[in-house]
Amino acid sequence: RATGIEWGTDLSFSFVYVRGMDPSGAASLSGQVNVGDQICELHAVEEGSSPVNLIGSSFDNVMTSFASLGNKVYDLDLVFFRGTKEELKAACRGDSTKQEDDNLVITVIQNKGAADEKILKISRKKGCNVRQALVDEGVNVYQSFTRWTNCKGKQLCGTCIVNIKEGSANTNRKSMDEGSTLRENPESYRLSCVTFAYGDITIETFPPINAAQWTR
Repeated sequence: RATGIEWGTDLSFSFVYVRGMDPSGAASLSGQVNVGDQICELHAVEEGSSPVNLIGSSFDNVMTSFASLGNKVYDLDLVFFRGTKEELKAACRGDSTKQEDDNLVITVIQNKGAADEKILKISRKKGCNVRQALVDEGVNVYQSFTRWTNCKGKQLCGTCIVNIKEGSANTNRKSMDEGSTLRENPESYRLSCVTFAYGDITIETFPPINAAQWTR
């Protein structure tokens, strides 16, 4: 029952997916669950229980389904879909044809202007989380000691700042909270942990930040 899964969702607060896993948790140890998998069904392994359909469910509904399990339930069968939210919707409609334009490219400029400036291109599915895409490719988005003290993408530390140099229109809008956190920074600066890309974008890591621009 202790799956070791950290659940996440996009700004729609539905279509809950695996955001992370405890390496020592049951899900990770099973070798059958990947980060990004979307939960579709929960079934308590006990006599008389029925599967709970969670496709497209809200985050609250998924958490409530787990919380409402009986105290004697120790084993769970979880069904996941491996793919994007749009692919899951298409599968539910019976449309198995993938759109050719499902992918996007994130161009990453690291250490701009320095002798070791590097440009990296990352291909991901539309709707991907920018911070997760960068971290998965080994790109550090944290300056100074926050590389070790950050909140790991939970929008608590305000330190995963990137500059969207091109393609801002291909990202989600800033929330009021993100805008408040970055109020001393240029409009193109974003918290990568809450930024989702829906088209090609170019970003700069480690953008210039003056003393007054530190977020927290």
